[in-house]
Amino acid sequence: MVYLGERVTLEAHERVVRLLRLLEREPLEGVRNLHPGYCSVLVKFDALRWTHAELEGVLRDCLARSDGIALPAAREVELPVCYGGEFGPDLVAVCAAHGLTASRAVELHSSVCYHVYFLGFVPGFAYLGEVPTELVTPRLAAPRRNVPAGSVGIADGQTGVYPFATPGGWRLIGRTPLKMFRAETGESLLGIGDRVRFFAISPERFAELEQA
Repeated sequence: MVYLGERVTLEAHERVVRLLRLLEREPLEGVRNLHPGYCSVLVKFDALRWTHAELEGVLRDCLARSDGIALPAAREVELPVCYGGEFGPDLVAVCAAHGLTASRAVELHSSVCYHVYFLGFVPGFAYLGEVPTELVTPRLAAPRRNVPAGSVGIADGQTGVYPFATPGGWRLIGRTPLKMFRAETGESLLGIGDRVRFFAISPERFAELEQA
């Protein structure tokens, strides 16, 4: 595990992305997978090819050189969301916890340009931050057994979209009709470093986009 910061900041995350891009550009023999996080990169490697000490030395050299890696301009993605009702069953509880109206909660959630820190949990699930402080809400005490695909949730200071129907404990406040991951091609709608904005749509518009 390579740690590039102690707190979740854009500066730490940019260091994560620079190291990731360098290791993708100059792949190391015997390195099986790279798993970026908020402030770290987990490097899985062949223990018959490297010892921990050997790989650590190489990674320290890569880390020193990664400061020179230029990052491309962030891609901006807009996601339509139908908030509340059957699409966002936890919106009422989130509002009650913070003394907000539904319209104010939607306004807050859609007012931020979120940063994609990394993808994980399941293919295509992007961890987005940071949620406005007025909406920061902990996960459910007991996860749901089935969260519909496209559900938009909040967990503490994070927000994200479930790409598949899976179990999950995030507070569901809405749903997008867009496909977040296409299994037939392995393509994710969002990528690390992207910028994301949500905007509210009606149930009627949701149905139209879902059929498009």
